[in-house]
Amino acid sequence: MDPATSGLKETVAAALRTVVAANPKPDKDQVASALTGAGIPAASLQVSASRTPTGLDVDSLEAAALQGKDCVIGQIRDGAVVVTVLPVLANGKCFVGTPA
Repeated sequence: MDPATSGLKETVAAALRTVVAANPKPDKDQVASALTGAGIPAASLQVSASRTPTGLDVDSLEAAALQGKDCVIGQIRDGAVVVTVLPVLANGKCFVGTPA
């Protein structure tokens, strides 16, 4: 993993842990705000929906930040944070479909 991706992974993890410490089930706006507040450009972010189409809370919330050919993906589930790095998709994004 290159240094830029490694640094971004640490930044995403720290920002998501801070959000979860204040609210174990944050919504997508809180996650996006925390990540942009940590210095991640909004144009490189994708955040999944925090509610289902029927209005229920989702089981997990994902956020992804694009770094070159890598996607740093963080997941919040049950108040816990997991961050991993995956390759960027062929469409140049980190999520399949239209981000919420």
